[in-house]
This record gives sequence, structure tokens and C-alpha cells, in this order.
Amino acid sequence: MCGRYTLRKSDIDLAAQKTIVHSRMNPRYNIAPSQHVPVFRVNAEGQLEDRTIHWGLIPFWAKESKPSYSMINARAETVRTNPAYRGPFKKRRCVIPVDRWYEWQQQKTGPKRPHFFHLPNDELFFFASLWDHWESDNNKTSLESCTIITTDANPIVQPIHHRRFVILAPHDYDAWLDTTNENSTQLEHLLTSPSIGDLQSFPVGLVVNNARSEGPQCVPPP
Repeated sequence: MCGRYTLRKSDIDLAAQKTIVHSRMNPRYNIAPSQHVPVFRVNAEGQLEDRTIHWGLIPFWAKESKPSYSMINARAETVRTNPAYRGPFKKRRCVIPVDRWYEWQQQKTGPKRPHFFHLPNDELFFFASLWDHWESDNNKTSLESCTIITTDANPIVQPIHHRRFVILAPHDYDAWLDTTNENSTQLEHLLTSPSIGDLQSFPVGLVVNNARSEGPQCVPPP
């Protein structure tokens, strides 16, 4: 399971679908599942938009919007066939802006040690993600939610964790976000392409282990 990241940049631009969407948001240092997170997607009118939705996908067919139905990660290997994800994979794809993410390494003794992964110069990147829309039976309650796709760890991440988030290359944004694109082979290929840039990592303090921790103390400089 991959479950924490940061978005410390206050100004976010995404160029896709021949459009640029600009968002401004408060820096966040320890984004965790069950929180609301920013996503970029193409809406029903074919326009690129940014939204803030629940992290932990609740399938549209779930009887209740409870955590037992919530899925924070979708495996790239089965996203096309898993009942919870195959609908969103076909029509409801999105991206999540990120500047670093955390993974935890098992220690011989004591708590797991968190490590930070990032691109050179803290370049902004985007996770391949899916979203869905859930409504209660009486249509009085609704919830939009998302999940982040993961794949096998590459050589940089593998010593720390066996899985990693899927990072999309900029030239793949259009194909991934295009709601008319139903070429499953092409879409699956986007999830197996090498990550952009050269990932770097360094250990950080245990304060980040608490999902309620927030602020610059979570991410001291290397």
C-alpha cells in the first residue's frame, strides 16, 4: 500500500487537452488517505477542470460510503478487470499533483522509517488516478472519490518498498485524461512506462508517521 504524499507548491498548472488549468492551494506536508485531495480531470462537457475529492475510492455500486468500501490504491496489473476500477479506468481517469511522496522501510527493531521520494529540483509531477461518483439510494447524499494507481517498484524505490505510485509523463496527460479514449492497451501501457526523471530519496523523521502531523517539520531538508 502506498499512502502519503506532499503538495507544498501553492500554484499548480496542468497543460492538457489543449487547455491550461491553474489552481492555487495551501501547501500540504502529509496528505493521507480519507482526506480530500486535489485532482485534475476532464468533465462531461469535455473541459479540463480541477476538483477536490475524497481519497479512498467508493465504487458507485457500493451500498454505503463506508471505509470498508474505500480503496486508496488500484494495482496497475488488474485495474482493467477489477470490478471496482474497470468502470473508472474506462471513463473516469484523473491525475493528482504531487511534489514528493513517502514510503516506509521496515527496521530490525522499532518503527518503520519513512523515506521521501522526489524528482530533481522538486519538480512537480502527477500520479495516474481514477475517480468515481457515489450516491445514496435516496439520492440525498453523494460523494466523489479517487484512488491512486500503483505498480512494481523500480530499482530506486525497491529497497524501501515493493510498490510505487505511477507517475505519468507530461506527453501522456492528454491520452490519459481523454474520456473518449477507450484504447485499453494504450492506457495500460501508460501505466507501465518508466517514471519521468531520476527519482531521489532520503530518510525523514518519525513525526510523519502520525497522519495528523502537518507542517514543514514533516519534511526537513536532506
